Amino acid sequence: MSAIFLAEEIAKQHDVGPGHPEQVARWDAAVAGVGTARLGKYSPRVATGDELALVHSRGYIRVATTDVESGRHSLSTGDTDICPNSLHVAKRAAGLVLTAVDEVFDERASRAFCVVRPPGHHASRDRGMGFCLFNSIAVAARYAQKKHGAERVLIADWDVHHGNGTQDIFYRDGSVFFFSTHQSPWYPGTGDPDETGEGDGAGKTLNCPFPAGAGRAEIVGAFRDSLLPAMAEFKPDLVMISAGFDSRLGDPLGHFRLADEDFADLTNLLREVADKYANGRLISVLEGGYNLAGLTTAVAAHARALAD
Repeated sequence: MSAIFLAEEIAKQHDVGPGHPEQVARWDAAVAGVGTARLGKYSPRVATGDELALVHSRGYIRVATTDVESGRHSLSTGDTDICPNSLHVAKRAAGLVLTAVDEVFDERASRAFCVVRPPGHHASRDRGMGFCLFNSIAVAARYAQKKHGAERVLIADWDVHHGNGTQDIFYRDGSVFFFSTHQSPWYPGTGDPDETGEGDGAGKTLNCPFPAGAGRAEIVGAFRDSLLPAMAEFKPDLVMISAGFDSRLGDPLGHFRLADEDFADLTNLLREVADKYANGRLISVLEGGYNLAGLTTAVAAHARALAD
C-alpha cells in the first residue's frame, strides 16, 4: 500500500484578507509541492458536532459557531482571524483528516498527507487561537481510537511553534503521546521540558524546545535520540504528524534553520516508527509554513519521503 494525498480547494474560502500570514496562497503552495497528479479524489466530508466534541467542549463549539455566524473578524477566544466561510472550511478540514483515518485503517493506504487550512494545533478544548479554529489532528486521533480501535497514538509536531492545544487536550491521557520540537522563547510560550503530562498522561508528553537558529543537529537529533527510544516503550499503533513547515530556514514567523532534506529525514524517521509498531499507519496534517516558495519545496520533500 502506498501514500495518498488529500486536498480540497474549499480550503481557499477561508480568506481573512490581504497581508495575513495564513493566506489563501498557502494552499496553492502546498498543493504545488505535492503535485496535482498525486492528489486523490475524495468525497467532501464535514466533521460533525459530535466528532468535534471528541476533543472540544460543546461550549467552545457554540462560541466558534456564533463568532463566525455573527460576522466577527476574529474569534472571541483568541488571535484567530475569521471570515463568513471559516466555520465550514474548518469543519471540512477536520473531515478531510477523518477521511484519511478511514482510508488508512480500512487498508486502502498506508500513509496520508492532508493539505488543510486553517491549521489546528493551537486550538485547545475550550479555545481557538493562533490561526486555529478546530484541532483537526486531535479530532482525528480520538476518531481513530473511537471508530477503529486504535489504542496508542503518537502525535509528533515539528512546527516552529509549540502545539499547545494538542498538548492541552491529551495532557492527562496516557493513550496519546505528544512530542514537540519548537522554538523557545516564542509563541505561544508553552512547551517547557518539565511539561511531561499529568495523571494517566504522566510521561506521555515530551517537549524539546530550542533557541532561535536551531537546525538539523538539534531537531533531527531530538527525533532520533529522544523520540525513537520513547516509542520503543510506547509502541504506537498510529503515527500522526503535525507538519508545520515554518521551522524551515527563511520562514517569516520562525527562526529555525531546517532545510528541505531535513523534512525528508524527519519523515523517514517517523516512517520507521510506523513500520515497526503501527503496521505502517502514518497520517500527516499540514500546520504552519508561511514562506510560500519554502512551503512548496519543503512539502515536496515530505511528499517524496511519504511516497517512496
